[in-house]
Amino acid sequence: MALVLILLPIVMAALAAAIPSNRWRPRLLPVTALVHLATTVAVLAGRGPAIAVDYLVLDPPGRIVLLQISVLFALCSFYAVGYLRYREEQSNRVFCACLLAFLGVASLVTWAHHLGLMWVAIEASTLVTAPLIYFNRTQRSIEATWKYLLVGSVGIALALLGTFFLAYSALHAGLDSGLTLEGLLEHAPRLSKPWLRAAFVLLLVGYGTKMGLAPMHTWKPDAYGEAPGVVGAMLAGGVTSCAFLALLRVWHICHAAGEDAYTSQLLLFMGLFSIAVAGVFMVGQRDFKRMLAYSSVEHMGVLVVGLGIGPAALPGTLLHVLTNGLTKGVLFLSAGNIHRAYDSKSTDVVRGAMRRLPLSGTLFLAGFFAITGSPPFGPFVSEFAILNGAFDSGRFLTGAMFLFFLLVVFIGMGTTVLKVVQGRAPEQVLGTAYRDGLLTGAPIVVLMLLVLMLGLYIPPPLTALLDDAARFLEQRP
Repeated sequence: MALVLILLPIVMAALAAAIPSNRWRPRLLPVTALVHLATTVAVLAGRGPAIAVDYLVLDPPGRIVLLQISVLFALCSFYAVGYLRYREEQSNRVFCACLLAFLGVASLVTWAHHLGLMWVAIEASTLVTAPLIYFNRTQRSIEATWKYLLVGSVGIALALLGTFFLAYSALHAGLDSGLTLEGLLEHAPRLSKPWLRAAFVLLLVGYGTKMGLAPMHTWKPDAYGEAPGVVGAMLAGGVTSCAFLALLRVWHICHAAGEDAYTSQLLLFMGLFSIAVAGVFMVGQRDFKRMLAYSSVEHMGVLVVGLGIGPAALPGTLLHVLTNGLTKGVLFLSAGNIHRAYDSKSTDVVRGAMRRLPLSGTLFLAGFFAITGSPPFGPFVSEFAILNGAFDSGRFLTGAMFLFFLLVVFIGMGTTVLKVVQGRAPEQVLGTAYRDGLLTGAPIVVLMLLVLMLGLYIPPPLTALLDDAARFLEQRP
């Protein structure tokens, strides 16, 4: 099963690169996505750990991230077919090949139980997504692509150095430095504490750069602002989830080593700082796609705060991986439709989206309420669970700051969103050709329904997955 989930998208990416037809090439996306999703469901329905080879094990946290990415990619793949029909003037060979390749390397991240292999997979995710940012082939998109590559490369280099430090923490203690997750967890209490702490700092900064934590978030506004909406959805809901999974596994090793007090302070500071920075830059933001980038910075902070709180907030943190990823799909895809209709990202031009595009405008507004933690949507449940975890563990100041910064984000983001969706569209854009279509509208509706469902009812199989993952992460040797 692992080989199907990892190799099938890679093979289909090669096939997409070989197919000469611009019209037929995008159809490989939903075909591959549906096979991948069906295989993922089959794997998750099985009991016990899924093991392919020594270095490929699908553990409970990996199951959650794999499910989230597979569902998001499946819906984005149908949207991409509709989107590329509006871009027939441009070759989609690289676009389709890189999008399919990303699904393969993201699957590898979820399965990789060797920290070196996981690092390689995350670096590969950077390389295959960079050409997607440049799809529009403008001066600003090439600038955003280079910034994404340069900042991401620095981060991933620090993560590699942190991986070496982690290996040396085992060597220093006279242990095998195989870098398998099972081996590090088994011998975690015996790892050299100074080297382990140094490794955690480097890995937090390295993988935090890939997540877009402040102050390492500088690539995000440009990359998300210039990339097509479907690419933004995969960056915000896919790449960041893979990076968080890597950080989660490093945290698990530190937790097993009894270093919770040390890691908690760093995680809480970085998480709260990211939410605060996002809130500050959202206030007065006129570019609604850059606003979504800062929303991603905020929610990476939310995940890190949940991790910093510790076991009490783990169920909510794991649920937030799902709710954030799916809601980001709603926001970026609907924002892409609005951008296409107005040919602008500025609130000086984009007004009255609910009249101009009733479906996308309404979904964009609903997505705003969902992502800011308003009931009855999924992010409300996950953020409330994280807040409960803070209070249950006696972190009252953390909980109070968490609520205050979320309020700032709500006000700042709401100002921009309301300008976009309310009022009347300027006269010069009323006659544009774009309207919501089946392929560019239906996937967003399905994503919104999933986000709503997770706020009202979490299916028992998903609850079991979340509980298994929380218990797995709480275990000590």
